[in-house]
Amino acid sequence: MTYLRTFAPWIVYAIIPSEHWQWSALIALLISATSIAMQLRSGQKIDSLIIDIGSGVFFAALTVLAFTDPHTALHPYMPAISSGVLALIAGISLAIRVPFTLPIAKQTTPQEFWDQPLFIRTAYVLTWVWTASFAIGCVLLVVFAHQSGARTVVQVLAFAIPVTFTLRYVAHIQAKARSLAEPAAE
Repeated sequence: MTYLRTFAPWIVYAIIPSEHWQWSALIALLISATSIAMQLRSGQKIDSLIIDIGSGVFFAALTVLAFTDPHTALHPYMPAISSGVLALIAGISLAIRVPFTLPIAKQTTPQEFWDQPLFIRTAYVLTWVWTASFAIGCVLLVVFAHQSGARTVVQVLAFAIPVTFTLRYVAHIQAKARSLAEPAAE
C-alpha cells in the first residue's frame, strides 16, 4: 500500500486523459503536497521522502508549464519526461545512499530488521530495478511519443515490471531469511 501512496500522483497524472493534462498536473501536485504534509506530520524524516518531494517539485513545475503554455511542443513527450524524472529521483536516492525503497520497506518491516545487511541490500536491489525500469521507459517513451497505443503499453510496463519484481523478490528474500533463521531456532 505504501508504494501506491508513493506513486499515487504519477498514477493519477497518467490515467487522466492527456487533453486534460493541466488538470491532471494540478491534481497530482495537490496529491503530492498533501502526502508530504501528512508524512511530515506523522514524523517521517525529510530524507526518507525523496520520491515524494521530487514528485512535488516536478508536478509544481509541470502545473506552471501546463497552464502557461498548454500547447507546448513538450506535451507529447511528457510521459517520457515523467519517466526520466522518476529515474533521476530514484538514481539520486541511490547516490545519496538512501534508496527510495528503504523508507517504504521500513513502514511494513519490524525495526529490528532495519540494520540487517540483507534488508538494506534488498532496498538497493529494488531501487536499482525501479531506476532501470524508469530509465528504459523514458527512452522508449521518447521513441513512441506520437504513438498512443505503444506509449500506453510502455507506461504500464514501466510500472508493472518493477512492481512484479518487487513482490517476487521480497517474497524470495523473506523465504531466504526464514530458512536462515530456522536452524538457529532448533
